[in-house]
Amino acid sequence: MMPLEAVRSRAARLKATLRDQGRQLRELPWRELDVKEAGTWPASLQALMAVVLFVAAGGGAQWFLATTPRAQHHRLTVEESQALQRFETLSYQAVNLAAMERQMAELDQRMQQVLRMLPGDAEVPALLDAISDAAREQQLDIDSITLRPAVTRDFYLEQPFDIEVRGGYHQIAAFLARVAAMPRIVTLHDFTLKPAANGLHLSMLAKTYRYRDEALPGATGGDQ
Repeated sequence: MMPLEAVRSRAARLKATLRDQGRQLRELPWRELDVKEAGTWPASLQALMAVVLFVAAGGGAQWFLATTPRAQHHRLTVEESQALQRFETLSYQAVNLAAMERQMAELDQRMQQVLRMLPGDAEVPALLDAISDAAREQQLDIDSITLRPAVTRDFYLEQPFDIEVRGGYHQIAAFLARVAAMPRIVTLHDFTLKPAANGLHLSMLAKTYRYRDEALPGATGGDQ
């Protein structure tokens, strides 16, 4: 074992060295320190800077190693969630594909039925003739059936026309029922009914509708 006096002597030298290093640090001109002259710094300052650099490097490495996997995990989690949503959507569409095709076929059939009820350009005069025939069948006097300019809508053309007829009440009611029941779509508006010499005078606005070729590509007119 080391003699007690030698231990005391070493302890005294260590204390002296620490006091000397502490004094040097206190007297050190901190603002004038230059990294390029780090080799001339006191040993205690060099050791202190080494510890600081070691701690900083260790902390930076730990932060980098911990942050990178966390970011990758978050990105992978988001991608997994998006992939699951796409899979669920595609699975639902695949399972319900037959039902969706049936619904599309039914909608297409209904659309074709509606189109067949809309007169084409060449059928508007025939529709007016059918209205005139309906009035004559009810023994009404036709004052006029006059086309107005067509009105363009988003997907169709609105074709208004004025109708003026004279006759008895029951004949006029039967005439209106015949017009409303025609295979082509005809809507009736703005009724005006006034007494006339041989009964009543009916004035009204009627409208039929024609599809726009550019709005419904591939559609055909009414029955040929």
